[in-house]
Amino acid sequence: MTEPGEPTGSTRRMPTVERRGDASPATPSADREPVPTLEQGGGRAGRFWSARRVPAALLALVLLGAAGLLLYDIAAVRADHPAMRWRRSLADGLAERHLDDVAVLVGAGVAAAIGLWLILLALTPGLRGLLPMRRERAGVRAGLDRDAAALVLRDRAVGVPGVQSVRVRVGRRKAKVRALAHFRELDDVRADLNSVLEKAVGELGLAKPPAPSVQVHRPPKKG
Repeated sequence: MTEPGEPTGSTRRMPTVERRGDASPATPSADREPVPTLEQGGGRAGRFWSARRVPAALLALVLLGAAGLLLYDIAAVRADHPAMRWRRSLADGLAERHLDDVAVLVGAGVAAAIGLWLILLALTPGLRGLLPMRRERAGVRAGLDRDAAALVLRDRAVGVPGVQSVRVRVGRRKAKVRALAHFRELDDVRADLNSVLEKAVGELGLAKPPAPSVQVHRPPKKG
C-alpha cells in the first residue's frame, strides 16, 4: 500500500556528494575565468630559439680532441717520455716569435673571428624561417613557416582578376609580392591585390604581420 501523493514507481532521488569548501555543487558560469581570445592574447610571442646543435657539436669535438691530446702528452711527460714534437715546436715558436709577427696576428684574428661567431650564435635566436604566431593560450606557442605563408598569399593573389602569375617572398617585416597582369589596368589590379593581401596577412594569425609590398607589371612581350 502506498500513501496518497507518494510516487508509485521505483525511481527515487539519489543522494549527491558535495566537495568540501564548495557552497554549491555547480559553479556559476559568471564566476568562471574567461577563455583568452586572439585579441586578448596569452603572452608575448617572441621568436623561436635555435638549438645550434651543429656548431655546438663541432666545438665540443674540437675541444675534446685538443684536451685529450694535451692530456695524453702531459701524462707521457710525467711518465718520463719526451713531449710530442708538435708541442715542442709550438712552445719554441711562441718563445721566438714577437707579438707583431704576421703568423701571430693571423692566428689571433682567426681565433677572435671564431669567438665572435660563437658569441653571435649564442645571443641571437636564429630560426629566421619560422614566424611566431599570436598566442591564444599562455602555455601554447605556434609558428608558421615562411614558405607556407608565402604559398597562402600567392594562392590569394592569383585569384585576383587580371593576375597572370605571382611571386611572393615573406620576411619578418614585409611580404614582397611581384605580380604580372595580362589585362585590366595596373592600378586597379594593384588596389585589389593590396586589399586581398592585407586581409590574408591578417588571417595568418602572426604576432607581427608583415606589411604587403605589391608591384604589378605587364608580362614581357614575346618575340
